Amino acid sequence: MSTAEMRKKVKRLIDEADDRAVKMIYSMLEADKEQENDWWEELPASVKKSILKAEKELEEGKGVPHEIVMKKYKKWLTR
Repeated sequence: MSTAEMRKKVKRLIDEADDRAVKMIYSMLEADKEQENDWWEELPASVKKSILKAEKELEEGKGVPHEIVMKKYKKWLTR
Protein backbone atom coordinates (compact mmCIF):
# COMPACT_ATOMS: atom_id res chain seq x y z
CA MET A 1 0.00 0.00 0.00
CA SER A 2 1.43 3.37 -0.95
CA THR A 3 1.71 6.27 1.47
CA ALA A 4 -1.00 8.13 -0.42
CA GLU A 5 -3.34 5.15 -0.06
CA MET A 6 -2.54 4.89 3.64
CA ARG A 7 -3.32 8.58 4.13
CA LYS A 8 -6.71 8.16 2.48
CA LYS A 9 -7.49 5.12 4.61
CA VAL A 10 -6.36 6.83 7.83
CA LYS A 11 -8.50 9.88 7.03
CA ARG A 12 -11.51 7.65 6.39
CA LEU A 13 -10.92 5.72 9.61
CA ILE A 14 -10.60 8.95 11.59
CA ASP A 15 -13.85 10.24 10.11
CA GLU A 16 -15.56 7.02 11.22
CA ALA A 17 -13.92 6.85 14.67
CA ASP A 18 -15.51 7.78 17.97
CA ASP A 19 -14.26 10.75 20.01
CA ARG A 20 -12.05 8.61 22.25
CA ALA A 21 -10.20 7.12 19.27
CA VAL A 22 -9.77 10.53 17.64
CA LYS A 23 -8.25 11.90 20.86
CA MET A 24 -5.84 8.94 21.01
CA ILE A 25 -4.80 9.42 17.38
CA TYR A 26 -4.35 13.14 17.95
CA SER A 27 -2.12 12.45 20.98
CA MET A 28 0.00 10.00 19.00
CA LEU A 29 0.50 12.45 16.15
CA GLU A 30 1.33 15.30 18.51
CA ALA A 31 3.86 13.14 20.39
CA ASP A 32 5.49 12.19 17.10
CA LYS A 33 5.66 15.84 16.09
CA GLU A 34 7.35 16.75 19.40
CA GLN A 35 9.98 14.06 18.86
CA GLU A 36 11.05 15.83 15.69
CA ASN A 37 12.53 18.60 17.84
CA ASP A 38 16.30 18.58 17.93
CA TRP A 39 17.00 16.85 21.22
CA TRP A 40 20.73 17.49 20.75
CA GLU A 41 20.23 21.15 21.60
CA GLU A 42 18.58 20.19 24.89
CA LEU A 43 21.56 18.13 26.10
CA PRO A 44 23.94 19.62 28.66
CA ALA A 45 27.30 20.74 27.26
CA SER A 46 29.14 18.06 29.26
CA VAL A 47 27.02 15.30 27.67
CA LYS A 48 27.55 16.71 24.16
CA LYS A 49 31.29 16.83 24.81
CA SER A 50 31.32 13.18 25.94
CA ILE A 51 29.35 12.04 22.90
CA LEU A 52 31.59 13.93 20.48
CA LYS A 53 34.69 12.50 22.21
CA ALA A 54 33.29 8.96 21.92
CA GLU A 55 32.49 9.46 18.22
CA LYS A 56 36.05 10.67 17.61
CA GLU A 57 37.51 7.68 19.44
CA LEU A 58 35.39 5.33 17.32
CA GLU A 59 36.59 7.02 14.13
CA GLU A 60 40.16 6.49 15.34
CA GLY A 61 39.50 2.79 15.88
CA LYS A 62 39.67 3.01 19.65
CA GLY A 63 36.22 1.53 20.23
CA VAL A 64 35.33 -2.02 21.21
CA PRO A 65 32.94 -3.78 18.81
CA HIS A 66 29.49 -4.52 20.18
CA GLU A 67 29.88 -8.27 19.64
CA ILE A 68 32.99 -8.40 21.84
CA VAL A 69 31.34 -6.42 24.64
CA MET A 70 28.24 -8.61 24.50
CA LYS A 71 30.33 -11.79 24.62
CA LYS A 72 32.33 -10.50 27.59
CA TYR A 73 29.28 -9.43 29.60
CA LYS A 74 26.81 -12.11 28.48
CA LYS A 75 26.79 -13.68 31.94
CA TRP A 76 25.43 -10.42 33.40
CA LEU A 77 22.54 -10.41 30.95
CA THR A 78 21.36 -13.94 31.74
CA ARG A 79 20.45 -13.35 35.39
